[in-house]
Amino acid sequence: MKVSLQLKQTQQLAMTPQLQQAIRLLQLSTLELRAEIQQAIESNPLLELLNENEEENESTECTQKEIDDKAVAEDTPVDTAWEDIYAATSKRNQTQDNYDYYAQMPQTITLTEHLLSQLRLCGLSEIDQLIGTMLIDSIDDQGYLQTPLIDVQQLLNQQYTVDIDEIETVLHHIQQFEPLGVGARNLQECLMLQLNTLPENLPYLDLAKLLVKNSLSQLGSKQYSLIQRKFKISKDELQHALTIIQHLTPKPGHAISANMTDYIIPDVIVSKQQGKWIVELNAETCPKLSINRYYSSLIHQDNNNQDANYLRNQLQEARWLLKSIESRNQTLLKVATCIVEEQRHFLEKGEEYMQPMVLNKIASAIDMHESTISRVTTQKYMHTPRGIFELKYFFSSHVATKTGGECSSTAIRALIKKMVTTEEPQCPLSDNQIATLLQEQGIHVARRTIAKYREALRIPTSGERKQLQ
Repeated sequence: MKVSLQLKQTQQLAMTPQLQQAIRLLQLSTLELRAEIQQAIESNPLLELLNENEEENESTECTQKEIDDKAVAEDTPVDTAWEDIYAATSKRNQTQDNYDYYAQMPQTITLTEHLLSQLRLCGLSEIDQLIGTMLIDSIDDQGYLQTPLIDVQQLLNQQYTVDIDEIETVLHHIQQFEPLGVGARNLQECLMLQLNTLPENLPYLDLAKLLVKNSLSQLGSKQYSLIQRKFKISKDELQHALTIIQHLTPKPGHAISANMTDYIIPDVIVSKQQGKWIVELNAETCPKLSINRYYSSLIHQDNNNQDANYLRNQLQEARWLLKSIESRNQTLLKVATCIVEEQRHFLEKGEEYMQPMVLNKIASAIDMHESTISRVTTQKYMHTPRGIFELKYFFSSHVATKTGGECSSTAIRALIKKMVTTEEPQCPLSDNQIATLLQEQGIHVARRTIAKYREALRIPTSGERKQLQ
């Protein structure tokens, strides 16, 4: 075999540090981006927040580019042509009031903290306080006790001698705490705890207790005829008892944990003004940054000084960050604007008019790669007149219609939800019947697909939805 040298020309994309930074910032959520900016401000003296007064006076002073050019006589070249990748313009939010989303977030506590605060007010002995603390630590987010009392006793007996009756007594104290039903070991006990707090003279309360105690599984499967024969009660009596039971809370812990929702701050705000849809970035989501003028002015005083070299490097990193944030905002605005153009019918008429849309469609429209669209639509939210949605919500698969068109899966789910809402409670629609009704509208969907969409909407089966006649 002959050994030889060959020259070969190839092309490849060089992932420069600043391009890597731009890609990383692109996929960050609003809160993650804020944390990234805060960390950069703390580590880079050339970066500072631009307050409102400075922003108002910005037009009467030098531009940032003029400041940087004056501060650095000979700057380190940037090895990425940002202007070739992203537009250098920005768009400010001009219509929204200065609404502080963070100030509206209520302070929340966990279910454990809520129960412990009540335990401290009971005036129990030190050992009973310890027992109560162990029991509360064993209560899950739904409000149910997950650890058997015998296991609690074994743990306590490693240091103390505690009877199982004493543990049971402390548990009874906890079961009187708010929310009602907390500390139960099963659904039946949870419902009985709540029923026992109702006024004794409440009509049909005794019947409700009887049904929960002896026929809870039959109530769950809605075997109403069997229950009527078993307890020799009329349909009206059963209905009154069911009304009481249906007002109980099967997962009492959610009353507290529901307050711990992660609040969403929209990245994009969409509004209709004078008949046109306007898409704007939420100015409150990203702090405005600028180059610190004092430190930048020190750079040109002594080019050979080590401190000046340090500041020069920090200035370059600050510029990269500002351009990365600018490109992120511009890309987000482009994608959001394109989504609004494609989904105008949804914004005007509702979910039933959601158009089928895939990443490639948006990528082609704004001349970007699908991976970029995927990054920019992840954990980014749009505030519309119909609510706040993640950008990925607007992308969905589709099925063919009888006329040769397409219908998005989101629209199909909305149609299913509408059908279930308007169905006869005594004769709910089965999955086959829903599929037939959709076919009458020209939408061919298999029964198993209907079942999948129904489960995604958390709609029970037709048997579970059936109500007492």
